Amino acid sequence: LLAEKLEQLGYAVVSTFEPTEGPLGQKIRELFVDRGAVSNEEELELFIADRDQHVQEVLKPALAAGCVVVCDRYYLSTVAYQGANGMDPDYIMKKNKDFPVPDLAIILEIEPIQGIQRIQNQRNENPNTFEEESNLTKVAAIFTSMQHPYIRRISASDSIEIVHNHVLKAVEETLEHKTTQTVTD
Repeated sequence: LLAEKLEQLGYAVVSTFEPTEGPLGQKIRELFVDRGAVSNEEELELFIADRDQHVQEVLKPALAAGCVVVCDRYYLSTVAYQGANGMDPDYIMKKNKDFPVPDLAIILEIEPIQGIQRIQNQRNENPNTFEEESNLTKVAAIFTSMQHPYIRRISASDSIEIVHNHVLKAVEETLEHKTTQTVTD
C-alpha cells in the first residue's frame, strides 16, 4: 500500500524485503520450518550475508538513483528476532554497522496474540517458529528497547486503512524533511 501510494504521489519507488528471494534468503526461509538446522551464529551469518547481497544489488543502486526504498524488514528485525533467540542485541547491531542506516524505520506494534490471530485468519497460515507467542513477546521487548532517532512506532491494532494512514503520514514527514534538508544543505 505504501509503495503504491508513493508512486501515485510521483516518487520513484523500489519495494523490497528481507530475507530476500535469493539463494541465501531461501536458506533462511527453510529455517522457518526448522530453526534447529543451524546454530544461532550460523543463522545470523545467513541473515548478514543475505543482507549484504541485498544492499549491494538492490538498496545502494536504488538509493543512488534517487529512489525511495520501501523495505519490509531490515537489520532492526534481525536484532529483535535473533536477540529473542538468545543472541546479544548489541552484538547483532555491531554486525550490521556497515549497512546503510534508514532515514525511517517504522515499528508496527501489536500484541503477540493479535498478530498470531492475523497470521491465522488473514494469511490462512499457521505461525512459523519465528512467530510463536513466547518468541514474539521477546521480539516485542527488544523492539521496545530500541532507541534510534529514525524509529517511529505505530500501533498496528487498528484497521489496515488506519495503520496505512499513520504510516503514510510518518513517511511523508520524513520525505518532506529530507527534501528540505537536501535543499538547504
